[in-house]
Amino acid sequence: MSTATRTFTRALRTSARPAFTAAPRAAFRQGGRRYYSSEPAAKQSSSTWLWVAGAAAVGGGGWFFLNNQGSATPKVFTPKFEDYQAVYNEIANRLEENDEYDDGSYGPVLVRLAWHASGTYDAATGTGGSNGATMRFAPESDHGANAGLKAARDFLEPVKKKFPWITYSDLWILAGVCSIQEMLGPKIPFRAGRQDKDVAACTPDGRLPDAAQAQDHLRNIFYRMGFNDQEIVALAGAHALGRCHSNRSGYEGPWTFSPTVLTNDFYKLLLDEKWQWKKWNGPKQYEDKKTKSLMMLPADMALVEDKKFKNWVKEYAADNDLFFKDFSAVVTKLFELGVPFKEGTEKWVFKTVNA
Repeated sequence: MSTATRTFTRALRTSARPAFTAAPRAAFRQGGRRYYSSEPAAKQSSSTWLWVAGAAAVGGGGWFFLNNQGSATPKVFTPKFEDYQAVYNEIANRLEENDEYDDGSYGPVLVRLAWHASGTYDAATGTGGSNGATMRFAPESDHGANAGLKAARDFLEPVKKKFPWITYSDLWILAGVCSIQEMLGPKIPFRAGRQDKDVAACTPDGRLPDAAQAQDHLRNIFYRMGFNDQEIVALAGAHALGRCHSNRSGYEGPWTFSPTVLTNDFYKLLLDEKWQWKKWNGPKQYEDKKTKSLMMLPADMALVEDKKFKNWVKEYAADNDLFFKDFSAVVTKLFELGVPFKEGTEKWVFKTVNA
């Protein structure tokens, strides 16, 4: 799809959202393709400081840096809110730097990275979850459910290089928070303090949802993490974002007409459209009968086939504010599963950049 067409369709599709929310984003996009430049590199001198991981030295809460001339006195750096906001801003300003990537935004794939990094949690054993960023390693990076997420991890490498003090574990979740907010979603509170782990902490395959399965499978997967039926349906609303790729998951197409804007359209479309099996050589998936341009997965359709799930689908389809409130709460819970935050760790809400 051309840049002009994409700009027009996004503006059109956000018109259903409250004007005070959609207008700034629509206006910001009127120029079509956007370009960004990095901050100018800091001038180097003989007193250049070298960043060194200092988790052990400062109780896991900071970094220290050493003078490359051999200074024996390390300076401790403990990141504050404004430091994490700077990381947020860096990500936000790059989300749409590549107009040819998917629908023009890395936001959806970054949400998926944060989701899949967190969704491996097992409450019974206390293993998995966002504390570790173990998808950096095989075999977890090669799990079928994580296909295509290398694009998200690679996107964040320059950010990690620019802000070496942030752990991959916090960076991935912060990227998910940033993407949700910048795609006109609700505010998502963030707490820092995740620590990276090595390959030994990789989780076994099969902990993430299988799109080909139905309601029993969904309950087994999400109950294992500590979620209830309402929370399962609220989390599913993230399918308003992004699309499937036949060369990754095997499935193909977007769930909604506005895959870079978070709305309750996923629920509306589930209820209002007529869905039929797609006739193709790929795995079983649904397509909308009217345009044949949208898709639903078997696991999505399970939400309207199950009476308890369907009640919540109806609630969220009828009330976008309720969806935003519940989605913010449940995605925050997901992103924090299994993280041993220090007592008194603050929850921060970041200021949006382009939304």
